Amino acid sequence: MPAVQRAKHLRVQRPYHIMIKAVGPICNLACEYCYYLEKTALYPEEKTFRMDLAFLEEFIRNYIRSHPGPTVFFPWHGGEPTLLGLDFYKQAVAFQKKYLPPGWKCINVPQTNGTLLTAEWCEFFRENNFAIGISIDGPASLHDPYRFDKRGRGSHKDAMRGLRLLQEHHVVYTVLCTVNNINVLKPLQVYRFFREHKVSALQFLPIANSVGNGQASPQSVDSAAYGRFLVAIFDEWLRKDVVRVWVQIIDECWLAVQGKENTLCLYRETCGDSLVMEHNGDLFCCDHYLLEEYKPGNVREKSFKSLVDSPRMKKFAQAKKDSLPAWCHSCEVKFMCNGGCPKDRFIDAPDGEPGLNYLCEGLRHFFSHVRPRLENLDRALRSARRGAPPRQRKAAATGGASPARNAPCPCGSGRKFKQCCMK
Repeated sequence: MPAVQRAKHLRVQRPYHIMIKAVGPICNLACEYCYYLEKTALYPEEKTFRMDLAFLEEFIRNYIRSHPGPTVFFPWHGGEPTLLGLDFYKQAVAFQKKYLPPGWKCINVPQTNGTLLTAEWCEFFRENNFAIGISIDGPASLHDPYRFDKRGRGSHKDAMRGLRLLQEHHVVYTVLCTVNNINVLKPLQVYRFFREHKVSALQFLPIANSVGNGQASPQSVDSAAYGRFLVAIFDEWLRKDVVRVWVQIIDECWLAVQGKENTLCLYRETCGDSLVMEHNGDLFCCDHYLLEEYKPGNVREKSFKSLVDSPRMKKFAQAKKDSLPAWCHSCEVKFMCNGGCPKDRFIDAPDGEPGLNYLCEGLRHFFSHVRPRLENLDRALRSARRGAPPRQRKAAATGGASPARNAPCPCGSGRKFKQCCMK
């Protein structure tokens, strides 16, 4: 079989991503809510937890060859991926350039705690178009209680130094803010802190770790409080930051309202597009399911296509939809949620059926709050795109009503209609 045909034969037909744990669970911090540090137990004989360069090249070559393209994402996670050193990523970029077909591109997306970043790292990121995820939980009083180093010292100062370096070197970045039982009580303090530091892209990641019997860990958010947290941030965003700040969960809601498929696996009907690979090539169905029963195999031994399209992977993907409790099917915001992440489904539904999302109460409150506001915005935008005159745009934005130019906008932004949806 000719090389071109062979490559096509080995290619996965749909886009998929592999979270690369090139340093395994090794980290310079000891965050109290981290679920991954304990994963050293997966490989009790392992000493280094470091991907060697020969395997790095093999992985990059085969991953690109198996991908439908033309954009191939390389999400580098840990542990702390910068522990591998800058030379590792320089070599990774060299391998990517070596094997990338004409017209294709790679986007490298490391997720870091930011504490080890230097000017040299940031210059490399900018020159090679890296997009960085940096973990910060808000101001020091809300960040340091859980995010500390091996000696118990808070990491906020060093993380903020890393953020400033990314900004000074004009590196594309997103702040990843975990929401726990402490900062969930201070939504506007958290959001305004990031705005004051000129952060324009945010992800809010709830801590919801099961400890068995339908109970969550002490660090986990209270579900209702999480809903109030998101609503407060949405309202603030709508009033002041619609065109200035990107918030991932709001963007996902916007996609759902428009009838488009979510980009985030949490809110899709099925799983299966986001896998995780350990430093030694072991491939798992999901970052939260590092168990033998969820391991399709090792990429050194099998092709990516055979692993991604394996019966074990397909079963895992479909299980999210098939295991959704009956109670969820009658929910008016199911289309925005689809039951959330399966790892969070550890409580019973009101009718007693197991498998309800621990965060259901909060998410339902949030989705119900944003849905009518985003639907109004969507109607106004659709009307504007069709070239409708202003009066018809008003009717579209309000579902039939026609407010005065200086009246409060019905989307709930707090601005005048002429300064908001009328545009």
